[in-house]
Amino acid sequence: MASAVTGELSAELRGFREVQRLSYECAEAVAAQLKPGVTERDAARMQREWLYERGVRDWFHRPFAWFGDRTAFVDFKIPLQFFPTNRRLEAGMPFILDMAPVFKGYTADIGYSGCLGLNPLHDKLLADLRDHRELILREVRERRSLREIYQDVDRLMVRQGYANRHRAYPFGVIAHKIDRVKERRWSPTVFGFGTQALKGLASDALHGHRDGWSPLWSPYTFSDHPPQPGLWAVEPHLGFRGTGAKFEEILVVTDSRDPEQSAFWLDDDLPHVRRWNEGAV
Repeated sequence: MASAVTGELSAELRGFREVQRLSYECAEAVAAQLKPGVTERDAARMQREWLYERGVRDWFHRPFAWFGDRTAFVDFKIPLQFFPTNRRLEAGMPFILDMAPVFKGYTADIGYSGCLGLNPLHDKLLADLRDHRELILREVRERRSLREIYQDVDRLMVRQGYANRHRAYPFGVIAHKIDRVKERRWSPTVFGFGTQALKGLASDALHGHRDGWSPLWSPYTFSDHPPQPGLWAVEPHLGFRGTGAKFEEILVVTDSRDPEQSAFWLDDDLPHVRRWNEGAV
């Protein structure tokens, strides 16, 4: 499928990497334009417009934006609370931009955490996410069950002093499978999710149920199986006293017996990885 050592990717994986890089480029461009008074709805619209100008016409899900304590999903009880609101950005306030475009038939789902100005607590959360990225890759290569890995992520968060905020997502997922989507000039959305991508996820769920696996990586028994080969959008999400931070990126899982080839992050040239490597946080 690809080489984690040499960086030689198949044409298909290069397509997924292209849309993931496009998404992170969008996140950085929008983050650079954020200022006090901008609302979550403004930020979501800015993401949509930036991607539309570059050819995106379909979505796994339309862009989200969360500001302040909404980055930690404080008091989130129902799915509608995830959608952008009129919450306004303030100096020192954390934010998360989350988008999942489909481009040339390839899907990405990314999460970008930032802050408007200085916020040492937010910096600490971002730095501590590095351990989660390393743990997830190591244990996927060990072929531990998705449920066990989820539990180990939970334990690491407890040791770090944080709350698990991805548990607030539907089904408590830390990740979900993504696939290619039939390219169309325009595709309708339902509650912000692209119908084409949802059909693909539903198809995976049907096949997985029959074969004993799930396309949703959750804390529940239906995820009590080894990682299924394919592409997974993984998003560990830390929370502490009204501040949240996460990354979301594609993890490639193969059926190779070579540990380094059996699982690898699709791209190490991403904003959060560069930040860690440069020692910025």
